[in-house]
Amino acid sequence: MLTAKQHELLLFIQRKLEETGISPSFEEMKEALELKSKSGVHRLISALEERGFIRRLPNRARALEVLKSVDETTAGKTAKQNSSATMAKTAANDRQSTPANDVIELPLHGRIAAGMPIEAMEDSQILPVPAALLGSGDHYALEVSGDSMIDAGILDGDFALIKRTDTARDGEIIVALVRNEEATLKYLRREGGKVHLDPANAAYEAQTYASDEVCIQGKLAGLLRRYH
Repeated sequence: MLTAKQHELLLFIQRKLEETGISPSFEEMKEALELKSKSGVHRLISALEERGFIRRLPNRARALEVLKSVDETTAGKTAKQNSSATMAKTAANDRQSTPANDVIELPLHGRIAAGMPIEAMEDSQILPVPAALLGSGDHYALEVSGDSMIDAGILDGDFALIKRTDTARDGEIIVALVRNEEATLKYLRREGGKVHLDPANAAYEAQTYASDEVCIQGKLAGLLRRYH
């Protein structure tokens, strides 16, 4: 079964394709569904794709294909479940073979420190990212500032691709919001009832906080680097 928003988005995409032959943009989908941000659109698109209702077409940045129309969702439950399972399997196979030039637009939330914590900006821009760099789930991007993670291959000016989550294992690189004020990119380590944010640069020391002072806002899923 689809949620009301998933059903509404599927209907909007279907109508747009019938009227113009072109998939709607994420901005158009955001406005049509009265969502606050494009990240909500990304979550809905991913949910529809996972359920086999749509798929992203390879080699095209914005193209979507409706695999199962809204009318078909009202068919018999058995037929729907069988069709959904088949389409979901097809969609999963398509995702695995998605070429690097299929592009997803991620919200870019300013700069994040890979040194001492600095403020994480909430103002959003858009960063086009090859879909092949991302897995499942909701993602956003942050521009890296500083050199404390250089031994992990994360350089000043890189774009960190972050999977949105509030949980992580020790040893994973996370976005940590410290005291609800500042955010930093570091290795997570828990020890002695404290949270340690470890750098990957011998010139920096670990930052140690009480567990209630640190909130996990995501973990590193990939990097994007521009060469000048």
